[in-house]
Amino acid sequence: MTEFIGRFHPVLVHLPIGILLLGCFFQLLSSGNRFLTLKPAIPLIYLLGGIGAIFSSITGYLLSQSGDYDGSLVQLHQWMGISVAAISMVVYVLFRIQVKEVYLNVIAVFLILLTALTGHYGGSLTHGSDYISSALKSDGGGKVAIPPVPNVQQAFVYKHMVQPLLQNRCYSCHGSEKQKGKLRLDTKDFILKGGEAGASLVAGNIEESELIKRLLLPPSNEDHMPPKEKPQLTEQEIELLKWWVSEGADFDKKTQDLKQTEKIKSTLLTFQEGAKAATAKKLDLPEKEVSKADAAVIADLKKAGVVVIPVKGNSNYLSASFVTVKASPEVLKLLGGLDKQLVWLNLSNTALSDAQIKSLSSFGALMRINLSRTPITDASADGLVKLKNLQYINLVGTKMTAKGLAKLAGLKELSKVYLYQSGVKKEDQAGLKKLFKKVTLDFGDYTVPILAQDTTEVKPPEAGK
Repeated sequence: MTEFIGRFHPVLVHLPIGILLLGCFFQLLSSGNRFLTLKPAIPLIYLLGGIGAIFSSITGYLLSQSGDYDGSLVQLHQWMGISVAAISMVVYVLFRIQVKEVYLNVIAVFLILLTALTGHYGGSLTHGSDYISSALKSDGGGKVAIPPVPNVQQAFVYKHMVQPLLQNRCYSCHGSEKQKGKLRLDTKDFILKGGEAGASLVAGNIEESELIKRLLLPPSNEDHMPPKEKPQLTEQEIELLKWWVSEGADFDKKTQDLKQTEKIKSTLLTFQEGAKAATAKKLDLPEKEVSKADAAVIADLKKAGVVVIPVKGNSNYLSASFVTVKASPEVLKLLGGLDKQLVWLNLSNTALSDAQIKSLSSFGALMRINLSRTPITDASADGLVKLKNLQYINLVGTKMTAKGLAKLAGLKELSKVYLYQSGVKKEDQAGLKKLFKKVTLDFGDYTVPILAQDTTEVKPPEAGK
């Protein structure tokens, strides 16, 4: 019952803040003859604001007993809130006994500052201490989840990829300042400890790892993490976590020390950007506003198993992912209702045909398309070249050759193409780089440098050679 009452704190707390700030500004304005008519209302404003602050403090205290928040920050916010309530009532009394104007003005200025600071710490508890500053980062929507890794095979999996991912996508609710569900993910010990729902991860078992299970739930599910209003993990980031957990969730091993399938190798390469990341063209949303998509179309797609979510915040632009559904002609036909809103499309690992690619040519807003590990051939280039806003194409594991790729040279917005294990031959790479001078072509032909401590085998030349 106490937790239920405590959850009214976010509802109640904003009212006294507004009332008290109004009272303080009235107090300062009424010092001049022009606004003397405001003075009679000031005592009542302080009284109502003080009463509201008292109720907010009570509900805030009850909410803090849930144990979801850092004790020290809660204590600071709590006592500052109590101080706001107490000072408000004191000012009411001082006003009634007609204390000198100058004292009331000083207290009003102090109360404004105290109220603002108390609200700031409350926001830090709810949204994280970097909630405001994260909006000023260069990408405009918060931090990059995983900073570019210079050499992914030499990187420590947890330190260089998993930890930054958790820090930028999970710490605001599961860090040192706030622990929803009594779960902390900011240190190894807390990760292994888990939370109210059980073990956050079970080494070698993604099915029993609550962390992975929550990530894979549909965004509409209230248990899905991160919450749908927060920045979501990309497909590659989820694959990284699944691979790390399935390979034992080791906190100290390097990437090269863990078993890697061809699929995970290509996923890991997406985190290896190095210096190119700084100059790569940013994948922005179209400048032109677009109307909301038909809710019935989205509902039909979701019913068919397609994951459809906004690409950013409350944007009307959408992404669609066929992670758990076949790209059948019937389902692809449903996509036609999103031809103006769809900007990101993930069709990886589907039995997609060249003819189906051509059916997507009406999606003029499409900016990113993932066709990795689909059976498409050069014939698909005729459909892709009609998507004039394409910036990113993933052709990893496809049969696309240099001949088909050359047809895409006319796409002026194209920024990056992934071609690892595609039909492009090594001898064609130099020619393609000349043709696509402003495009980053990622062939995935990375080499791991030999270190002094490595053991190498030097074979003598065969006889007759």
